[in-house]
Amino acid sequence: MADARVIPIGGGQDGSRPRRDGALSRDGQERSEGSRSEGQRDSGPAEVERHEVDGAPARLDERVADWLDFLRRRFTGEYEVDDFGFDPEFTDRVIMAPMRPLYDRWFRVETRGIENVPSEGGALLVANHSGTIALDAIMTQLALHDHHPARRRLRMLGANLVFQTPFLGEMARKSGHTLACNPDAERLLSRGEIVGVWPEGFKGIGKPYSDRYKLQRFGRGGFVATALRTRTPIIPCSIVGAEEIYPILGNAKVLARLFNLPYFPVTPTFPLLGPLGLIPLPSKWIIEFGEPILTEHYPEGAADDPMLVFNITDQVRETIQQTLYRALVQRTSVFR
Repeated sequence: MADARVIPIGGGQDGSRPRRDGALSRDGQERSEGSRSEGQRDSGPAEVERHEVDGAPARLDERVADWLDFLRRRFTGEYEVDDFGFDPEFTDRVIMAPMRPLYDRWFRVETRGIENVPSEGGALLVANHSGTIALDAIMTQLALHDHHPARRRLRMLGANLVFQTPFLGEMARKSGHTLACNPDAERLLSRGEIVGVWPEGFKGIGKPYSDRYKLQRFGRGGFVATALRTRTPIIPCSIVGAEEIYPILGNAKVLARLFNLPYFPVTPTFPLLGPLGLIPLPSKWIIEFGEPILTEHYPEGAADDPMLVFNITDQVRETIQQTLYRALVQRTSVFR
């Protein structure tokens, strides 16, 4: 199909331009230099389409080109990761982007006290754990990256099972997370990272609905010892809403042993509805970051004092528990 001929405004009935004094162009037509501004130049079909739909095709082309460039760099290895395998671009594009609709529209997450998280330097974030599937950790990661003024990255400490699971372990590494052990945690904190820990572990996310918002044991306080050694503040974090996304009514222990899982949840929708039962209920979430518990004023070797470690652990746990109770009272409804 031949290119369309654009008829200039102000021409004659036959579409020809009015005669102007000026130099002849190569095709023999008269052209006057500077007689038309840039905005008045003839536009081709692509330009006309771009103007008519307010730039949408141009933006779409840019997005497609951007993604193609991203995929090219994935295949050629032209991207950087740190010592832990953290791939920031992959995390933003592939992992966090699909979770933002859940955060913004499904759970309608409300963040409080995010200014308590320092804009620079290391800090240990300690949160309650719940929800059958650890979506609470991902929502906390999104809250810090999208809503903190410094767009802080959360580097989470995960259980062995996470990193031993095919595909899931690789995704966790690319997201910047690492095994829940003191050496890795201390390295990250010493580098000025925000490190997230959920001391309840599987006891928290796998507890029955009747025990919702009742904190489980926080272990032996290893996270407190890590904060004391690195002299970094501890940020208590309380998450309301995750308990209701998959209410656990029972635990199929035989199936849990069969699949080598810490628990096999039975919820109102799973396994009754099959894959549809994996859709989380749209509960209303609140993520509240408490005031930092400072550790820099403790003497050298404080991490080796078991009583001190126990007392700080109990302080963190009690702070989170009381904040949960207060947020539950303020929440008008599970789903609003």
